Amino acid sequence: MYQKELEILKKRNRFREKKLYENVIDLASNDYLGLAEDIEILDKAYYETKKLGLHSAKASLLVNGYTKAHKLLEDELKKLNNFEEAVIVGSGFLANMALFELGRKGDLFLVDEEYHASGIVGSKLTQAEVKFFRHNSINDLENKAKDYKKYNRVFIVVEGIYSMMGDKVKEEITEFGQKIGYLIIDEAHSVGVCGNSLMGIADEYNLNPKKTIKMGTLGKALGSYGAYILATKEIIDFLLNKAKSIIYTTALNPLDVYLSFFGLKKIQENLNNFKEKIQKRKLTFNSESLIKIINAKDNQTLLKKQKELLNNNILIGAIRPPTVKTPIFRVIMRTNIKLDIISQTIKFLG
Repeated sequence: MYQKELEILKKRNRFREKKLYENVIDLASNDYLGLAEDIEILDKAYYETKKLGLHSAKASLLVNGYTKAHKLLEDELKKLNNFEEAVIVGSGFLANMALFELGRKGDLFLVDEEYHASGIVGSKLTQAEVKFFRHNSINDLENKAKDYKKYNRVFIVVEGIYSMMGDKVKEEITEFGQKIGYLIIDEAHSVGVCGNSLMGIADEYNLNPKKTIKMGTLGKALGSYGAYILATKEIIDFLLNKAKSIIYTTALNPLDVYLSFFGLKKIQENLNNFKEKIQKRKLTFNSESLIKIINAKDNQTLLKKQKELLNNNILIGAIRPPTVKTPIFRVIMRTNIKLDIISQTIKFLG
């Protein structure tokens, strides 16, 4: 039924398939701090889940899926990030879908063109008007926002660190966003990597929690699964009553919630150690994040070099269109991987 389309993808070296990678040096995953491999965190989460007597949420958040594990994590996130209210969501994709339901008729979303695919999908479902501005361009943003006063509410939508670029959102963009409306910031790749408390760009730029709506994932640096949204109580209450991706999905299971909680604790208890390792990688490899992007000549070269590295037991990300405009090698400079291995890998990729 789709054979012709699949054959075209294969000819263009754009065909994707599931692969099982075992016992590799992992420079491809978003487990920035190595917490997904931390047995101590797993033991603590397992103990608390067993004590709870419940390893499945069983229902949506608003029916009977909300447990004391969820409240514990929400309270910790609020405290560490200095926000009024929080809600735990099933995934980052669902969280981004929910955020675009904040828009009503007469509202405006101004979205960075490199924003995550989940936000792009969400932007097609909102009742509000949506405009995209050039990536990290304050000039284009200001130009697109010239008539912002005619809208009821204005939301500027950015990522803290862009997952396929590895760069940080410019501080002037976040300041402008809070000046003319509300800043929605996806901190999936910046929590655990940026900020004085490693709580992301909102932490690093000292963003106003009354004018910021922060989304973060419980995967990636926290080593678990799921996501959260931080905002004022009014905004969280609105999402709980209007956002379909929160209302009509099963709540996150307690084990993932506890894994996230103890991941957060691990970061705070070892803050200086993590910050030192992160800073060393940023300086050594001239990067704003723990993501190092290297351009590839074409898809064929991309896959060939990825395979050569895999033959040496090293896995990197080989990212192809349409995820990105041109093929790139994506190397995650995880803090639990030795610097010389990262250096040799980047050198090999040119």
